Amino acid sequence: MPNRKKPLVIVTRKLPERVETRMRELFETRLNLDDRPMTQTELSEAVKSADVLVPTVTDRLDAAVLSHAGPNLKLIANFGNGVDNIDVTTALQRGITVTNTPGVLTEDTADMTMALILAVPRRLSEGSQVLTGDKEWTGWSPTWMLGHRIWGKRLGIIGMGRIGQAVARRARAFGLQIHYHNRRRVAAQIEEELGATYWESLDQMLARVDIVSVNCPHTPATYHLLSARRLKLLRPDAYVVNTARGEVIDENALIRMISAGEIAGAGLDVFEHEPAANPKLVKLAREGKVVLLPHMGSATVEGRVDMGEKVIINIKTFMDGHKPPDRVLPSML
Repeated sequence: MPNRKKPLVIVTRKLPERVETRMRELFETRLNLDDRPMTQTELSEAVKSADVLVPTVTDRLDAAVLSHAGPNLKLIANFGNGVDNIDVTTALQRGITVTNTPGVLTEDTADMTMALILAVPRRLSEGSQVLTGDKEWTGWSPTWMLGHRIWGKRLGIIGMGRIGQAVARRARAFGLQIHYHNRRRVAAQIEEELGATYWESLDQMLARVDIVSVNCPHTPATYHLLSARRLKLLRPDAYVVNTARGEVIDENALIRMISAGEIAGAGLDVFEHEPAANPKLVKLAREGKVVLLPHMGSATVEGRVDMGEKVIINIKTFMDGHKPPDRVLPSML
């Protein structure tokens, strides 16, 4: 490390004021006060001079950027749970430790997942637009704005980690039957607590559920996990909810099938080509067939502060010569 009392920490996006203040107290910190996303060139310059880089999901730290890393860069402390924005293999090969912020967004993301599970079948977005649109609401009618009950329906959770389990707990309270597919079957006591049915075959589960919730990370193995072939296994009255990563679903196939009435609808907080939302998805939203949110799943003050505190703990622990608690290991990739 350089002969400097405090490490130079470069933060790529604006963070909660409380987090930035604490970082300034502990480290020599370079903040992004105007919150403009850094270009790849600016990221390349940042890794040249930083001792620690604090990126977010919007920063693509690929092999090309990391090739510019200076000898002082020893830690990338990601402000986020997922690390699909970072070429972790290249970073580790260059002797750069990577950390993330697991666990702190579990409840917030599960809340948003449950909100979308409710919003799509019950047509909440459409109903709200009735009162804020140009036409006057003429009053209640027995057959108007009918949605579908979720009580008693089957929910198929893809990815039964912390967030998947938190979604299951909420969904069970709403009377949903819990089904799940995961790389590994969860412990028997968790299955018993959640009343969850395990499916080793994702294909078989998809054909039997009413609502699908995507709660797995984006990795090479999960890219387009919900492919066109798998989406066709869903029944025409099924719904898809995604608060994980947009790349897990073949978005074009999803759009085609909703447009054709082969899937009932979707609730999406993430998109395959963020920040761009496919215009065809926006059209479907205007038609009331999907509910779209701009990546709000983790957007709570409490969650973002907790993330920042985890980043600070990881940096401080690393700089004190210890292994940071949230290291991303090759076995996790």
